[in-house]
Amino acid sequence: MTNRSTIASLFRDSPLVIASHNKGKVKEIGELISKLNIRVISATEANIDEPEETGDSFAENATLKSEYSAQKTWLPALSDDSGLVVPAIGGAPGIYSARWAGPDKNFAMAFDRIQKELGDLPANAYFVCVLSLSIPTTFSKELAGNHLFEGRIDGSLVFPPIGEKGFGYDPIFIPEGHSETFAQLEPEYKNSISHRSRAFSKFLQFLREHQ
Repeated sequence: MTNRSTIASLFRDSPLVIASHNKGKVKEIGELISKLNIRVISATEANIDEPEETGDSFAENATLKSEYSAQKTWLPALSDDSGLVVPAIGGAPGIYSARWAGPDKNFAMAFDRIQKELGDLPANAYFVCVLSLSIPTTFSKELAGNHLFEGRIDGSLVFPPIGEKGFGYDPIFIPEGHSETFAQLEPEYKNSISHRSRAFSKFLQFLREHQ
């Protein structure tokens, strides 16, 4: 492989690995990135296992995942670490959002736990997404390394959960300025206002700056 000076030329020749095994997340990221004419493959397609998330923040865990995939494939890798933050219960579930649903991804169990811990406390909450782009030195010495992009959307929680169009914590989260949960909104619209979309806007700006 030869060194390339821009991300645009890098992506013309090589796929971008989406460092996730979460089908819902991969689908959503794929839809957001489809406009860029960038070929993507998932971690599952690349036969990459999941690294242990030992970081203390969304940024640290996102970095762990993208760097791991980039090292395994020698391809640029994009990871996402995201979660629901509820200030009234100490910022939980936060970076442990997926773990609160257990190994079977039982989000109904996570909803119940949040509702019980919240009680009569304020139900304001927000979603955070940190994207991490890791670029191997074999592709670009100038742009090699790790690049982070963060997005956030504020809102409030509702119980019982409502809607079937989303995934994860979407059925209990009503974004600020709306009356429906993420799981009630049409996916295309939800994707245009979400925390992930906001992080992607910064990612796109990065691409434009390095064309």
